[in-house]
Amino acid sequence: MTNLDALYQEVLLDHYRKPRNKGVLAEATADAQGRNPLCGDEVNVAVAMDGDRVTAVKFTGQGCSISQASASVMTQLVAGKSATEIEALYARFHSLVTGTQPLADGEGKQLGAMAAFAGVSKYPARVKCATMSWHTLRKAMGTE
Repeated sequence: MTNLDALYQEVLLDHYRKPRNKGVLAEATADAQGRNPLCGDEVNVAVAMDGDRVTAVKFTGQGCSISQASASVMTQLVAGKSATEIEALYARFHSLVTGTQPLADGEGKQLGAMAAFAGVSKYPARVKCATMSWHTLRKAMGTE
């Protein structure tokens, strides 16, 4: 394991152990449920919207470290963003975890915690774990 892989693993574990934005969003204007029937992972994503902009987002649920860390990172990335910006983030995240557009040299700093999910592409069965919260967010926003 390289130092960078170890750092990314620590980022994932930190978000799993101390999830950000986990809880009920009292001012939610929309929410959606996501579930992976193959492994039992579940997530509920609630958003407060102002037009097409997410003003607040929280999640609840249970599941593996990848699904829960992904939900935590996602909530940090999308707060304050427009639907168009969120779609671009989702597209980059999806290409990262599926391996269709691997992490480029120096891109890790630009992507922040999202870069920690680059290793998921080595485990195709875990892609659904990583993307479940994103699909659920898009469902709540009405963009999926």
